[in-house]
Amino acid sequence: MNMPLVVQKYGGTSVGTIDRIQHVAQRIARIRKTGTQVVVVVSAMAGETDKLVKLAHQICDNPERREMDLLLSSGERISSALLTMALQALGIPAISMTGRQIGLQTDSVHTRARIKQIDAKRAQQALKENNVIVVAGFQGINEKGDVTTLGRGGSDTSAVALAVALGASQCEIYTDVDGVYTADPRMVPKAKKLDVVSYDEMLEMASLGAKVLQIRCVEFAHKFRMPLVVKSSYIEGGKGTLICEEDSNMEQPVVSGIMYDKNQAKITLKEVPDQPGIAANIFGSIADAGLSVDMIIQNISAEGHTDLSFTLDREELNEAMVIMEKVAKKIRAVNVSADSKIAKISIVGAGMRSHSGVAARIFKSLSKEKINILMISTSEIKVSCIIEQKHTKAAVNALHTAFGLDTKPTPIKSIENKNSPARKKSKIKKK
Repeated sequence: MNMPLVVQKYGGTSVGTIDRIQHVAQRIARIRKTGTQVVVVVSAMAGETDKLVKLAHQICDNPERREMDLLLSSGERISSALLTMALQALGIPAISMTGRQIGLQTDSVHTRARIKQIDAKRAQQALKENNVIVVAGFQGINEKGDVTTLGRGGSDTSAVALAVALGASQCEIYTDVDGVYTADPRMVPKAKKLDVVSYDEMLEMASLGAKVLQIRCVEFAHKFRMPLVVKSSYIEGGKGTLICEEDSNMEQPVVSGIMYDKNQAKITLKEVPDQPGIAANIFGSIADAGLSVDMIIQNISAEGHTDLSFTLDREELNEAMVIMEKVAKKIRAVNVSADSKIAKISIVGAGMRSHSGVAARIFKSLSKEKINILMISTSEIKVSCIIEQKHTKAAVNALHTAFGLDTKPTPIKSIENKNSPARKKSKIKKK
């Protein structure tokens, strides 16, 4: 009879010291006693990647990406080797593996590679030999045999991909928080932990400022219907938050969470000629520079001219302004201005699909706080507003109260893993 298998991922703070690594080893040993097989994916020890980046830039200003991949991948290898030693010291059979050894194959885009497939044969043999496998996350190998890294959140993505390839029952992400909250607890003291979040909701939350999971990880889990559980490595026995397929038979709360993002900036072009091809000229120039636009608003045309505003990440503002000043001259806009003192406030909830009056409640709540809405965008399960940054805390707390999130949201019944990963249809190969 096959033993159940779980894939666990531990972030940098969870393996940040020798004491923390030994603590993780003890946790894994307790799980093994329940008759469960374990594959562990680890990040580099907290601060290690930053040290490596600093070393690289002491050598040269613009190091080659191929060499950066080889350098940065060493952080996770150190963590995996140390955790394996800690498990062996406890009498637990364990083996460490790099991305190459675990069979994680990627494309050749260095520093932000994408997974193509996993040859799980060696991992399956190690599991048959009763080993805990400790995998260096964040890395793989391309068709040339070069080391690649998966970019931001890469260890989370490694863990989900391995869970799919090995047929795990679920993937557990261990971090320094005990789950997904209705809002940032540092901003909203009354924020509550959510028991269950749908993939769609978590994707929106991750894209709108929630730091607990990266978007690529959630996208991967959603594609292959792999249940994710976010837990704290510092708390024993916590249930965390389950991220899974939405069940249409369950009553959803209208709003699941309030997100905010202060890393926003707005560019406005005044008196833009209202003619075909003008917008394509503006946003084509932005796209050619590899910059991403978020929200767009255009005023009603008056006398053949209109004002057009859009938002983007604040780090990209200076580069975008240089481009827009050139474009403004070309299209004969009167002027172009920037505002970096803004924030995006978003409400997210699958229940919004079947409830009216959500936008009206937002407007009313912000109006009471005398907060002006500069821009607004909506989707099926999200409403986002741009406001002045100085009002961020007041806005998030007001909306948290207005949508009844100050008290614990109506619980959603636990969902069994009846939707197993669609492994046969995936490109993640089991061998």
